[in-house]
Amino acid sequence: MAKLSNEELLSAFEEMTLLELSEFVKLFEDKFDVEAAAPAAAVVAAPGAGAPEEEVEEQSEFDVVLESAGDKKIQVIKEVRGLTSLGLKEAKDLVDNAPKPLMEGVSKDNADKAKEALEGAGATVTLK
Repeated sequence: MAKLSNEELLSAFEEMTLLELSEFVKLFEDKFDVEAAAPAAAVVAAPGAGAPEEEVEEQSEFDVVLESAGDKKIQVIKEVRGLTSLGLKEAKDLVDNAPKPLMEGVSKDNADKAKEALEGAGATVTLK
C-alpha cells in the first residue's frame, strides 16, 4: 500500500461528510486504542490553572448539538441539510439519532444562527 502524504489525506477528509468523518474517527480510536480529544481540554486540566487573579478566556468556539427534532422532523431535516453538507440520508440519520453534535468548533455568531434556524423549525438545540 502506497504511503499517502498529509496533503493527500487532508484532501480525502475534505470530501467526507460529517457522519463519515465521525465514523472514521471512531474506527481510528478503536484500532489504535487512543482517544481523540480537543486540545483545549488539556489546558483546562493543567495543574495550577484557575487562580483567581487570572482572566478567564471567553469561549470562542461552540458545538451545536441537536437534542431532539420535535414534531416537525421534515423541517428540521431540511434545516440540517441547509446548515451542513450532508445528504438527505445522512441528515435524516442524524435527526433520527438525536442527541447528536451537528456542528463543531464554530463561531458564536454561526452557532447562534444555526440554533435559531433549527429552533424555528421545531428542534431542541443546545450550544456547548
